[in-house]
Amino acid sequence: MSAILESVLRIQSSEVSFVRRRFNIPRTPVRTRLERVGETFLYGYHAALADRSLNMLAAQLNDIDLEFRSYGYEGAAMALDLLDQLTPWKRWRVQTFLAGSGEPHTYMVLVGIGWSMARIRFRLERRLSDLDPLLRWLAIDGYGFHEGYFHWQRYIDGKSLPPKLQGYALRAFDQGLGRSMWFIGGADPERILVMIEAFPDSRRGDLWSGVGLACAYAGGAGRAGIDRLRQLAGYWWPHLAQGTVFAAKARARAGNPTEHTDQACRMLCGLPCIEAAALSDLMLIHAVEDGQPAYEVWRHHIRMYFHA
Repeated sequence: MSAILESVLRIQSSEVSFVRRRFNIPRTPVRTRLERVGETFLYGYHAALADRSLNMLAAQLNDIDLEFRSYGYEGAAMALDLLDQLTPWKRWRVQTFLAGSGEPHTYMVLVGIGWSMARIRFRLERRLSDLDPLLRWLAIDGYGFHEGYFHWQRYIDGKSLPPKLQGYALRAFDQGLGRSMWFIGGADPERILVMIEAFPDSRRGDLWSGVGLACAYAGGAGRAGIDRLRQLAGYWWPHLAQGTVFAAKARARAGNPTEHTDQACRMLCGLPCIEAAALSDLMLIHAVEDGQPAYEVWRHHIRMYFHA
């Protein structure tokens, strides 16, 4: 059964190339960097798809360069969740992964589960309810990234809304959609601005938040690009900064800090990466359910810090 599923669920490496995705980005070091993110994701995905022991999987993932390692964990989480859904008599992989080697990479593991949700869309509410009550929205963020990355003509050009999602899930979806714009636009602030401004105001804040997270976590913009992104965000800058803070926290928790994340934090938040991560922790104290998910209350307090 495992061999059959591995064969059926395999994803060709070409699927994450910019040529295959029709992202009109010239072959530059930035494009090479962003394509490496997709390649690392697929490495983790296929390693987990083999459905061997989780200890063996962790050993493979921990061989990935530290800066890119969490993308391997993200891909592995997608595969483990797909296997959990398709072999319900063995539905323990993701939770065991989260409780063990995947714990430091929790943010990215939850995002990877969202990729699985985008591929297998049944029982979404039940699957969300099985995840951490605070961070579960990262799975819907992952869903949004998947749809933007693979179906940008529908969701970015066409402004379609995802089926089967409602309420706050639509906002979490847009946060992931914003992250995908970083890749679709090749980390070019001007291209990203054009994409975001085609959306109504009600969706732009969450899109900018996703862009900020991708800029700080994935990198690729350089000092001039980050400075231009800050200028173009304008009114939406607190949303951009909030996403940057989340990237800092994700890297701090995983123990994989990078120079480009620190640079983005300093330029977009006025804080070094370690202090941006600490700000996330500080505002988490206020993250209690208040007519909206605690996750959004958390994000709101971070934005209010920058408004102030």
